[in-house]
Amino acid sequence: MNTENIKAQMRKGALEYCILSIIRRGDAYVSDLIDELKKGKLIVVEGTLYPLLTRLKNAGFLTYRWEESTSGPPRKYYAITPKGEGFLKELAQTWEDLTRSVNIITNSK
Repeated sequence: MNTENIKAQMRKGALEYCILSIIRRGDAYVSDLIDELKKGKLIVVEGTLYPLLTRLKNAGFLTYRWEESTSGPPRKYYAITPKGEGFLKELAQTWEDLTRSVNIITNSK
């Protein structure tokens, strides 16, 4: 069994929760998201992030706006919607329930 593949799948499962949590703190540009994820040791490339952001936008959880940049092309900044806030609350509860369950199982004697 490939441990790296399993670890990657576990990280993917938590990524939407992390992305929405970061954007909830304030509008974010993709490089801002990548920087925050790196701080938490979740290394993600833009090629992974853009499809995820598009799915979240299409589901109505995010919106975006274009902002001019002095150092290049306009930047797309993402913001969470009220629907996204509700989804984030659900994810937070699911994460709490899951980690509690896993801890109970893995710490049992």
